[in-house]
Amino acid sequence: MLMNLGLIWMVIAGGVVFGVAYMMSLMMESSIGREGFGPFAHATFIFLGFFGAILIANHQGISLHELKWALVYGSGGATALLMTMLVLRAVFMRLGA
Repeated sequence: MLMNLGLIWMVIAGGVVFGVAYMMSLMMESSIGREGFGPFAHATFIFLGFFGAILIANHQGISLHELKWALVYGSGGATALLMTMLVLRAVFMRLGA
């Protein structure tokens, strides 16, 4: 799915995903606070998880021709990566303190 996009559409898709991710991470920052990585890092994890999950699904042969399935897979990947990173940070902070 992503490989079929032109450069302009890829930039637009990346900008939209990163913009939404940054707004979400600003909202999360108020509840997570010092326990997190900061809004820009959270947005980066969401961005990488979103597109990473779509790329992995395409590599596994899962067809994401419909936008709703791409959003489902992307959102799941973004959530999984962000929560994994937050849990790892919590474990390392607990072991280090």
